[in-house]
Amino acid sequence: MVAARRRALAIVIALPILVTGAYFAARDTSTFALHTIQVSGGTPALQARVRAVLAPLAGRSLMALNGRAVDRKVDALPDVVSARYDRAFPHTLRVTIVPEQPVAVLRKGKETWLVSARGRAIRQIPRTARRALPRIWEPSAVQVSAGAFLAPDEGGTVARVLSLAQGFPARFTTASLAHGELTLQLRLGVELRLGEPVDVRLKLAVARRALRVLPAGSTYLDVAVPQRPVAGSNPQLSTTA
Repeated sequence: MVAARRRALAIVIALPILVTGAYFAARDTSTFALHTIQVSGGTPALQARVRAVLAPLAGRSLMALNGRAVDRKVDALPDVVSARYDRAFPHTLRVTIVPEQPVAVLRKGKETWLVSARGRAIRQIPRTARRALPRIWEPSAVQVSAGAFLAPDEGGTVARVLSLAQGFPARFTTASLAHGELTLQLRLGVELRLGEPVDVRLKLAVARRALRVLPAGSTYLDVAVPQRPVAGSNPQLSTTA
């Protein structure tokens, strides 16, 4: 009886040691070496870029994989909002990404940038690309770099407003923030004035309804005071008149 208890105790003590030893043995060998990187989410082109930045991890053990290193590599891509990964043993790393959502094109001097809903500069694009997206015009002196967020008064606020306006019944051609006032130019020839960048959802909801009954010949719709929208053809008329 005593001998049986001793054997059981020895097993209990030895088991964690054996498991730990097996873990480190597998961790340091090619048993679980990374061979395949599977990416889901985003476009095929973005998935290819994710695989490219993670390619240097090939051959490393999945068990020894540094999760923070994976996150840093993927999150550094200006097209990516966030990513999560999962080890699919024995040789596969699965990565799921949430891509940035383009909402505008920023024009500054000779440069043309694709901008996300979060106000992030994704990448430079040809001047005539993405014609369906509204243009944000900024001075040449504005500093823009891939992956950086635009300053609020240098396109950042406008981009976030446009993200709220997705699904609006009319398309926009340009968007601007000047002297603290937001203005969106509609393709149908009407200037939508939102005033200060506050209560944007409410103002857009009011504008949606107002557009349905907009008088013929109107060139602007002012919802800066959403409780009192004003439409007309005189660009100098204000909501406080």
